[in-house]
Amino acid sequence: MQVTDNIVVLVTTSNEESQKIADLLLNRRKAACVNIVPNVNSIFWWKGKIDSSHESLLIIKTKMSLLPDIVGLVKASHSYKIPEIIAVPIIGGSEDYLRWLNDEVKD
Repeated sequence: MQVTDNIVVLVTTSNEESQKIADLLLNRRKAACVNIVPNVNSIFWWKGKIDSSHESLLIIKTKMSLLPDIVGLVKASHSYKIPEIIAVPIIGGSEDYLRWLNDEVKD
């Protein structure tokens, strides 16, 4: 199996800001692709009690080296005080897709 420097970054957003953040990451070439999954029902602990929110989930395909840039851009443009930004390694996949991913993002 091919080991890659690629990651998937998961970010939850309000439904209203998901497109704005996706466009920002794509226009800055920090992501090759962003999937917007609408109508995610999130249930979480916040300020000592269980809360919930209807959100969108961004699935961002990029390189590990760009994670600090992505975190900074998301935090600067996100409406949440503590936005969810979680990176997961891509341990393998289609070589053609991974090559395309790497060709589309810029350090």
